[in-house]
Order: sequence, then C-alpha cells, then structure tokens
Amino acid sequence: MLEHGGRLRDAAARYDIPLGDWLDLSTGINPDAWPVPALPADCWQRLPEAGDGLEDAATAYYGNPNLLPVAGSQAAIQLLPALLPRAACACLAPLYAEHPQAWQRAGHKLRLLQGAPLARAVNAMTPYVLLCNPNNPTADRHPQDAVLAAAAQLKKRGGWLIVDEAFVDPLPELSVAALAGSAEAPNLIVFRSLGKFFGLAGARVGFLFAAADLRERMAEALGPWTVSGPARAAARLALSDTAWQQAARRRVAAGGERLAALLAPLGETRHAGLFATLRHDAAAELHEHLARRAILTRHYAPHPLLRFGLPGDEAGWAKLTAALAAWNPA
Repeated sequence: MLEHGGRLRDAAARYDIPLGDWLDLSTGINPDAWPVPALPADCWQRLPEAGDGLEDAATAYYGNPNLLPVAGSQAAIQLLPALLPRAACACLAPLYAEHPQAWQRAGHKLRLLQGAPLARAVNAMTPYVLLCNPNNPTADRHPQDAVLAAAAQLKKRGGWLIVDEAFVDPLPELSVAALAGSAEAPNLIVFRSLGKFFGLAGARVGFLFAAADLRERMAEALGPWTVSGPARAAARLALSDTAWQQAARRRVAAGGERLAALLAPLGETRHAGLFATLRHDAAAELHEHLARRAILTRHYAPHPLLRFGLPGDEAGWAKLTAALAAWNPA
C-alpha cells in the first residue's frame, strides 16, 4: 500500500512522543469539521438504502444528479480504471499517488507529465487525461473554463477527462462537477469527497459524477451497501447545511492565506485553502525537524515538496510558528 498522511500512531511510536502531544498537519483535512449530531437509531439498525435524501442533498450541493455515492472517492478511484478499455492515460504529475497506481494495476499505460500544463496533457493524444484540481500536492489550480475546454477537445476524438476535486470545496469556482456526465460533457468524470472540506474523512463518503452507463457499471462492481447508514445520514445533513458551508469557506480561506504567509519566507509556497505546499531542497530535513517537535507534515519524496494542513487552533498555530522559527537549514 502507498504511503499517505494521517499515520499519526506510527509517527508517535517512531519518535517516541505521546499521541496526544502531536499537531497533525499531514492530511489537509479541515480541523474545524462539520459537527455531526446524534443520528437516528434506525440508520444503525437498518441496511442502507437509496431514497433517504442523500442523493437529493448531493444533487443540490453539487448541482448535478449524475452521481453515485461511494465509500469515499478512494473506492471509485481504485475501481474506475478497470471499468474502462485499456489504453494510455496522461496524468499531470506529481499527483495523488493512488491514481497512477490504480491505472497501472488495471493494465493501462501511464504518461506522467511532471509539472506540465493541462494543454500538454490534452495534446499528448492519449484516450484518457487525469488531473487533480486543485492539485494534490502542488496546490496548482486549473481554471474552470480551461478544464471544460479540455473536456470538449477530448470529446472530439473520443477521449475522457478525469478530474479529482477532493480539495475543491473551498474553491467552488474551479469545479466542473456540475457538468460531469451531462449531455454537454458526457466524457467528463469527476470525483468528490466529504473527507477534506467537511472534515468527515472517517465517514468514508464520496461521489462519482459520470455518464449513466459508467455509474451503473461502477455500482454493479461495488455491490450493495457501499456507504453505511450512519455515513449516509451524516452526509445528507452536512450537504444540506448551507450556513455552515458558507462560514467554513470563509474560515478556510483565511487559514490558507495565513498558512501561506507563514511559509513564504522559507521558499516557493502555494496554497489551496485546506493546505499549503512548500517547495524546498531541504524538504526532507524540515519534515524531520518538525516531526521531532511533534508536528506531522506530508513529505513527497523524491520531490522537494512539503505539504502543511491547517492548524485547528491558536495553540497549533503558535507551535508551528515556533518550530519553523527554530529551523536552521545548513
């Protein structure tokens, strides 16, 4: 299995620092999560089923009924390549590593385009083009009109555009989920998740937006009850809570700017609201320096990239600020 952020128990054991002392900035999950209320007893006692309002709430939030609930977008990411004819896939890299691994496992050929613009990927003449928007881990952003233009260009030659929007909720102006699988963009596939912005990573709720045929084959491959009853109930309520969403976007925007400003003196920094990424030749050394001070970040070896999530309170901000001030790279 690939390495991911969030392995806090492993870090606590490795550095011999108690679990409760850590500041976990390794995941990009919103530290001010949507507050899950007490859930109805029947969602624990009955088998999950459609018609409980989740699909309606998701349609309203994302602006598109062409959706399939899945157990976190990871479930769909792993399965999608196996549902498509084997061919070549161009990926804007570096990117979330589960994507290329899933395409390779399914027998597709990969073209990893390091630091390339979207236009280069489209011009690679592969049947599939895949990107994250905003990109994880670089925080690069692709304007909505550019992504839709890419989908249209690929459509002309029978190609597909796959977009992972796991971190897009604070930046809705970038999203193309509303058109995925529609008559306008039948070749557009989008992944969304409640794990990052809503802070509900443990619930394992996500959505695949795609044309009906692909959604049906995905549902058949996943089998019944892919999303648990309590997770469906919580997701329905979170997607319907517009007041919390608006306030959260403001908080995340302010936090992202603050984090980027804190890191900027160290080197090239970009942020995507829920995380900021520092490019530095000594990224591995800084990752180690912070870990020894009970701050967990996400290092993307072999790239010189270090990703930071948002601290959840002023104590966390102070701890990070002090640790960065104490770093003296050789």
